[in-house]
Amino acid sequence: MEKIKIDTEFIKLDSLLKFAALVATGGEAKLVISEGMVKVNGEVCTMRGKKIRSGDKVSFNKNELLIE
Repeated sequence: MEKIKIDTEFIKLDSLLKFAALVATGGEAKLVISEGMVKVNGEVCTMRGKKIRSGDKVSFNKNELLIE
């Protein structure tokens, strides 16, 4: 599990995927999220604007991120 440190209160899910280099573009992030390929805290999330906060776990394509 990779740890990602954010310095703000939250980061939006699509921005997180780009920030962590799991996708190349915002369009790709939108696509994988809308297709239900991303989980937040163990549940499929299709909201690309979902606010991800410290302590949340995001998984996509065999990658797991822990937000700090």
